[in-house]
Amino acid sequence: MSCDCEYTLMPSPVGQLTLVARDGKLTAILWEKERPNRVRLGALQEVNNSPVLQETKRQLKEYFAGTRNRFELELDFAGTEFQKKVWQALLTIPFGETRSYSQIAAQIGNPKAVRAVGAANGRNPISIVAPCHRVIGASGGLTGFAGGLEAKQYLLALEEGDAAKVAL
Repeated sequence: MSCDCEYTLMPSPVGQLTLVARDGKLTAILWEKERPNRVRLGALQEVNNSPVLQETKRQLKEYFAGTRNRFELELDFAGTEFQKKVWQALLTIPFGETRSYSQIAAQIGNPKAVRAVGAANGRNPISIVAPCHRVIGASGGLTGFAGGLEAKQYLLALEEGDAAKVAL
């Protein structure tokens, strides 16, 4: 995907985040140790006064402070139709709850696509806001996460209100 995207950097408890917008909508939240090509964006231009990026920063700060449990941002997901279905399903997982890959596959009407759901989840471009961290293995264990398993554990503990586990 080619992108005339704007970005800004944001320090967070899970490392520096890169917030990316296109046409006034949030299109990506990238991790500090992002795997090359996990999210294809093309050229990025640093901008520090973009309204959507400033609003994203504000809402993320509230989330990390424990005062926000829902994001209210316009999103622009770039991916295949299947990926977009998975990412839309992520948005329905309530704050503080988790789902398994098989539950997401069933939710999108494709119960045998568990591995494909896992692959789409791993390419979710809008981490945290589209809460891929809330998807866990069928056994209840934490599975791969683009931000690293420590970050996934941190986000889940934050949402559970477990202050003892929140320290990274």
